Amino acid sequence: MRLILSFAALFLSVILLQLSAGGVGPLDAISGLTLGFSKEEIGLLGSAHFLGFFVGCWWAPRLMGTVGHSRAFAVCTALGAMGLIGHTLTEAPLAWAAMRIASGLSVAGCYTVIEAWMNAKVTNGNRGRTMGTYRLADLIASLAAQLMIAVLPPASYVSYNLLALLCCAALLPLTLTRASQPATPAAPRLRPGLAWRCSPLAVVGVIVAAIGAASFRMVGPIYGTEVGLELNQIAFFLAAFVLGGALAQYPVGWLADKFDRRWVLIWLSGAAILACGLTVMISGYSTEATMLMAGLFGLSAFPVFSVSSAHANDFATSEERVELAAALMFFYALGAIAAPYVSSVLIGSFGPKALFAFIALGHLALIVFGLSRMRSRPTPEERTNYVYAPRTSFTIGRLTKGERENR
Repeated sequence: MRLILSFAALFLSVILLQLSAGGVGPLDAISGLTLGFSKEEIGLLGSAHFLGFFVGCWWAPRLMGTVGHSRAFAVCTALGAMGLIGHTLTEAPLAWAAMRIASGLSVAGCYTVIEAWMNAKVTNGNRGRTMGTYRLADLIASLAAQLMIAVLPPASYVSYNLLALLCCAALLPLTLTRASQPATPAAPRLRPGLAWRCSPLAVVGVIVAAIGAASFRMVGPIYGTEVGLELNQIAFFLAAFVLGGALAQYPVGWLADKFDRRWVLIWLSGAAILACGLTVMISGYSTEATMLMAGLFGLSAFPVFSVSSAHANDFATSEERVELAAALMFFYALGAIAAPYVSSVLIGSFGPKALFAFIALGHLALIVFGLSRMRSRPTPEERTNYVYAPRTSFTIGRLTKGERENR
């Protein structure tokens, strides 16, 4: 309890931030449909968010080094609130896309500050418990953010201002805490080639993970509307994906530590393809079954990033782990930038089923590439721990490094 209380300000900021940032994606998609945006324009909003996220991941450590943790966090939350409030001033899709860049940058910047602050405060003795609480707070808030869509009216001044208030509220716990600011760590170098050298399969895996997660969460509301789901049902549809991913972490982690991680990736992708196919087959027939399939999809697709990351770390040295995490996040961001727009174009051309066909095609490519990589080199005899790796910032590698090496 003392441990949780000592990090209470950080965890509360995470919850408020996730409620705000996690809600804007599906709200934008539903609001765009209400305002008559094209499917491609709605997909562009999701891609713009991840473009801002990528820029924020690179820029935030440097901003933090210049002005300190608290001021950097204030800058990033201000950008997020401005982006949300700006939605109420215009109904131009390109203007909304620019505002989503600001919101993506805000998320990356805030998580960078929070994780850098946590890393400076944790010790080897409490790292596991701290990270467990941090992940739990983040996942619960993410789940709640999806459910909020059921009660937020689309294209509404009230909805966007409520999210802006939550974003501003995230500023209070961190800036009012009496805890002293830690020293600012050096920003990790961005070396994409390091990830490819350690594991080409891991690079492909995180890109496929980005295709699935970004497409589903940013364009999923379009799919839900096209197949006849009500607003509250779309909220549960999105929440089922997050819940499935949360429930998968322990059993998938056990499998990834016990068996060849390449086989785990292949079987996860096979299950994701099955979930995609079943979701398409039953859409329009049973709402409950559609929710169940969304949960199965999250169960199979959500852990792909963490398993890929664990596989890459098996081939990295201790000194490379922080930069490897940043490199994998770089490839994830690239996939997430492209996926929402591509999937929205496909839905516009071929109908809602194209969303899951696109995701299934990505997982099929991962299976083929995984099988080919298994012939290239053996599994290392000494492996790192499986760690659930949140896709939050380039600095997450500092927090997870100790957990991976605790064998």
